[in-house]
Amino acid sequence: MPLPSALHALSGTFDGPVLLSGDDGFDAARRPWNLAIDQTPAAVATPAGLDDLRRLLAAARDAGTPIAVQPSGHGASGDLAGALIVRTAAFDRLDVDLDAGVVVVGSGVRWGAVVAALEGTGWAAPAGTSPVVSVAGYTVGGGHSWFSRTAGLGSDNLRAAWVLRTDGTHERVDDVSDPETMWALRGAGGIAGIVTALEIDLVRAPAQWGAALTFDAADSAAVIRAVRDFAEHAPATLNVFTNSMRMPDAPMLPEEIRGRSFLSVQALSSDGPADAFLDALRGAAAVQRELVGPTSPATLAAASGEPTDPTPGRGAALALAQLDDATISALVDFRQAPEQWPIVGIDLRMLGGALDSPRRAGFSSLASAGWLLHALVPVFPGAPAEPGDASIAGLLALLAPAAADRTIPTFLAPGQTLERCGTSADIDRLRAVRASADPDGILHEGRLPR
Repeated sequence: MPLPSALHALSGTFDGPVLLSGDDGFDAARRPWNLAIDQTPAAVATPAGLDDLRRLLAAARDAGTPIAVQPSGHGASGDLAGALIVRTAAFDRLDVDLDAGVVVVGSGVRWGAVVAALEGTGWAAPAGTSPVVSVAGYTVGGGHSWFSRTAGLGSDNLRAAWVLRTDGTHERVDDVSDPETMWALRGAGGIAGIVTALEIDLVRAPAQWGAALTFDAADSAAVIRAVRDFAEHAPATLNVFTNSMRMPDAPMLPEEIRGRSFLSVQALSSDGPADAFLDALRGAAAVQRELVGPTSPATLAAASGEPTDPTPGRGAALALAQLDDATISALVDFRQAPEQWPIVGIDLRMLGGALDSPRRAGFSSLASAGWLLHALVPVFPGAPAEPGDASIAGLLALLAPAAADRTIPTFLAPGQTLERCGTSADIDRLRAVRASADPDGILHEGRLPR
């Protein structure tokens, strides 16, 4: 049965909206968060609840059409040609248990809602830097956060999940009831079913302290070396992001940053001031601007600079096993070359701490890496893509000798697959989990090609 016929057969029984190609609102509904990616699904459905989800599974099975779940549109990796996209906004459960240090979150909830619910409690969520990213997509894709050195990846904090199987069974699974599914859910996405809710550990952080120091771009190498050297003995309670910014001379930017290059170091401690770290930075170079004091996840989210509306962009990410002096010098020289202007930001995150010893078994891991790097190339209407593509390719080639053997799925670029995130044995194990849970191929293959 063609998909339109299968979906029309739901008329009168499906409570949420269903949009087919050509319907009003379809083009807006099909778009992912990154507008540089053009998704071409056959339909987009927003189920009102579990019964609607079951009806969509039945319709997809009848039509031979794969279902692709995209809670908020983040992490899109391909065009999803002919697929049925499912949005999960209606799954909005949010239950916080401060006594247990646990939150239960529906698959349609975004991190901003969780962060707001925890403000002032002394607890934090293992949330990403953007408040508009869905908790589910981030967590089952690995997820690196401001608390990752303290509490591990987002997926490490996943205690249990409610999963709708392709046969219509809905169940809560954990490491006792279904360890293989839980292992796959910690990084490989929903290959074993449709996740409707997650049970997640919170992070105890009663004395959250933050710092943001800005340096002249000419001092980048010295400051990065100071961060690198401190990382060797940094406590797990300290999380550090280093950002190299090269702002275009664009009229929409504030005067103080327009056309400027600078390096910033941001730190978050979960147990009070990190004076030794600040001393190391101040000894490396002259500080141009400094903000230090108590903070909170809500404050960090508000100051993240992450876009709050869908926008086009391109980028690249790489986990690094090492950051020696030669790599730092090569990176800074590359950054300062005039022809590398398309790369606006390079974000370098300190790893280690709890990431080196995940407390739960899962597919995602950064245990073999010391640093996580991400480069951003904005997409401007009418601007050619070739300069940005060349800069990204050059950066990846430059850093290849220092690369770790794996990264995490939430840092994969469009078109990249899970093979970049695990061993061949891991991939074989994922395929076995999927073959058992979805023998008919109802769920879209995503980043694990069949």
